[in-house]
Amino acid sequence: MNQITTALTIAGTDPTGGAGIQADLKTFQEREVYGMSVVTSIVAQNTLGVDAIYNLPVSFIEKQLHAVFNDIEPDAVKTGMIATIEMMEMLADFLKDKSVDYVIDPVMVAKSGHALMEEPSRKVIRDMLVPLATVVTPNIPEAEILVDFKIDNIDDAKRAAKVIVNELGAKAAVVKGGHLSGEAIDVLYDKQDFHYYKSARTETKHTHGTGCTFSAVITAELAKGKSIAKAVTIGKKFITDAIQYSLGVGKGNGPTNHWGYRLKGLPNQVKGREE
Repeated sequence: MNQITTALTIAGTDPTGGAGIQADLKTFQEREVYGMSVVTSIVAQNTLGVDAIYNLPVSFIEKQLHAVFNDIEPDAVKTGMIATIEMMEMLADFLKDKSVDYVIDPVMVAKSGHALMEEPSRKVIRDMLVPLATVVTPNIPEAEILVDFKIDNIDDAKRAAKVIVNELGAKAAVVKGGHLSGEAIDVLYDKQDFHYYKSARTETKHTHGTGCTFSAVITAELAKGKSIAKAVTIGKKFITDAIQYSLGVGKGNGPTNHWGYRLKGLPNQVKGREE
């Protein structure tokens, strides 16, 4: 019997399923990896925005982690929403001795603009968790917080990726270029080379959970033993299809389509159920 590949997501929830734990588990399933989850925060949110956040006690988050690792140790781990300094301290202490690939999606602000992380925590994440990371996947606003300078172009993105790796201590960083004008180019720096990932822009408001999904694909592929560059290449293709083949659900910024890659050659819209 073949060994089952496993991945763990440590993040907050999205009851409408487009982001957070729910998006990560859908993505793991699509990438044929057995997904597991540890919940950090329960978030009352939908495609219109965030209504309320309840952060679980740190001791209970730690119990969830022990429950997973004591039974089914994952091949790779990702973190999304880690809302407080206390959570970060516990996670850093827990993960520092674990020999698993670790992907950080530094979730700080929701697509709607609502803050998901306390202000002091934004500064602490770079010192406690980033040095443990195999890959960090910030968008432009998140990268600006991590490196403390403005990113206006690709050269700035390259500089930011180098700072995250060479100064903050991650093995690799992908600075996502969706917030820049012009072509959407993501920049990967892996301490040796730069890699560039271009994609045509899709005119859609349905991009809720893109960061969660992209980082979850990278996590799944690292769990399978793929190189960082190959994992990011697969992640970029997956999220491009997920955005292109929109589901069109929700009254606000709707979710990406986790089975979009299966819809090649079909109209860029998923039909409703047949009567």
